[in-house]
Amino acid sequence: MLLKTGSIDDFMLPCLNKKLLGFDCLGCGMQRALAFIIKGEFIKAFVMYPAIYTLIVLGFFLIFNLFVRFKGDENIKKWLFIVNIAIILISYSFKLIN
Repeated sequence: MLLKTGSIDDFMLPCLNKKLLGFDCLGCGMQRALAFIIKGEFIKAFVMYPAIYTLIVLGFFLIFNLFVRFKGDENIKKWLFIVNIAIILISYSFKLIN
C-alpha cells in the first residue's frame, strides 16, 4: 500500500486572528516563511516574514543556553529579544501601511 504524502503546505494552521477578526496578526507569515526555508527559498522566506532568521538564531541560542551557561548570556538573550521584537513591529507596520 502506498502512503500519500502531501507537501508541508497541507499541514499549515490557519491564523485565527485573520479568520475571526479579518486582519493579520504579528505572527502571520511565520509558518509560510519556515516552509520556504525548508524548501530552500531563502529570499521568499525573508520577504514573507523578515524576522524569521533572527527568530531562528534566538531559538538556537535559547536551546544552546539550556546546556551551556556563560557570563553575559542574559545580556545576549535580552538583545536578541529586543532585535526580534523591533523587526516584527517594524515589518508589521509596513504590512499595515501597504
